[in-house]
Amino acid sequence: MAITTDILRTYRSPSAALRRLTADGPQETRALAILMGAALLVFVSQWPGLARAAFFDPSVPLTARIVGALWGAVFLMPPLLYALAAVSHLLARALGGQGNHFSARIALFWSMLAISPLMLLQGLVGGLIGPGPGFTALGVIILGVFLTIWAKMLIAAERPASGQEQ
Repeated sequence: MAITTDILRTYRSPSAALRRLTADGPQETRALAILMGAALLVFVSQWPGLARAAFFDPSVPLTARIVGALWGAVFLMPPLLYALAAVSHLLARALGGQGNHFSARIALFWSMLAISPLMLLQGLVGGLIGPGPGFTALGVIILGVFLTIWAKMLIAAERPASGQEQ
């Protein structure tokens, strides 16, 4: 099945998407591929805004801006997201969750990948109109969508096995 179809289905039912992603059992290669795909798309989504900023402020060249964005999105974000997934799982476990670390990672990583089309849209808005109320409002909406998807997927990941069938 196409990844775009899976992303669209995630917006309708995050818990069903998590069940599909974890049905084959823990596959760390799948989790890493999802994370790196999300990181790459976050990186690409920053290009229009970086080009606009370099055009209006040539004191920092576009190349330097892109290298900084690459470093942040592709090299720093993945280990931070692994840590955030571990913390969220441990917090859920303290609150009675019965899931595993893999499901918590998939919930976070897939949530990042699911919002990547919105991140690409935000990148275009940042490149075309620049910073302002519209750009900020879109960022708040994207954050809300991400937190909603992640929360629903994490709840499904931490629910007892018998509770997932309901």
